[in-house]
Amino acid sequence: MKKNNLDKLNYKLKIVDNFFHQSDYEEILNLDINKNVKKSFNFYHNEVNNNGVIKSTLDENFVLKLHKNYHDKAINILNEINKDKVELYDYSDFSIIVTNKDSKFPIHDDTPNKLLSGVIYLSPEENKGTYFYNDKKGSGKTYADWKPNKGVFFSRKERETWHSYEGDGKNNRIVLVYNLMTHRIKEVYKAEKKNYFLGNLRWKMNPYLYKYFNFNI
Repeated sequence: MKKNNLDKLNYKLKIVDNFFHQSDYEEILNLDINKNVKKSFNFYHNEVNNNGVIKSTLDENFVLKLHKNYHDKAINILNEINKDKVELYDYSDFSIIVTNKDSKFPIHDDTPNKLLSGVIYLSPEENKGTYFYNDKKGSGKTYADWKPNKGVFFSRKERETWHSYEGDGKNNRIVLVYNLMTHRIKEVYKAEKKNYFLGNLRWKMNPYLYKYFNFNI
C-alpha cells in the first residue's frame, strides 16, 4: 500500500507539514502531561472560542495562544475542503491524546458536531499515522504516514469518512487533535445532505461511543 495514495478515497484529506510554529511545537512537547500511559489512552481535553476558554486541562493562556495562532489556518482548511460548513463554526477543541503503544482504535467515523477533524503528530520521531477508508469494512485503505509536526485534516460526513489508528508496539503515540466544532447539528446534516433524524439517533443510542469517538483520529 502506497503512503498518501489519496486518490483511493471518496473524500478529501488536507496534509500540512510543519503545522505548528517551531516555538509552539516545542512548547507542546514540553507540556506537563503523563506520557507513560498504562491504560489505552490518556486525554487532555480543552475547548475555546473567540470569547475565551470554555474548558481546560492545560494552562488557559496556552490554550488561548493556540486558538489565536491557528484558528484562521484551520478555518482556511475547512473552507478549502468543505466550505458549506464554515459558517457553522462555534468553538474549537484542542485535545492531546497519549495512546498506549499496544492500543488500537477501530474503524469509525466522527460525530456530527465536528466540522473539521484534524490531528497533528507530536512524538516520538517514528510511529504509526492514521488509516483512512471508504467504508466501515476498510475498502480503499489509505495511509497518512507519521511525521512530527505534520497535520492531517478532513471534514466528516455521515457514514463516509471512516478512519482508524493504533500504536506501533514500540512507543506511546502522542498527538494533538484539533477540531473545529459546532452546536448546530441539524444544519450539519443539511449541509451533508443526510437524514438528521436517523443520523442523530445513531449516535444518541450509544452515548458511550458518542463521547469516546468525539476526540479521536
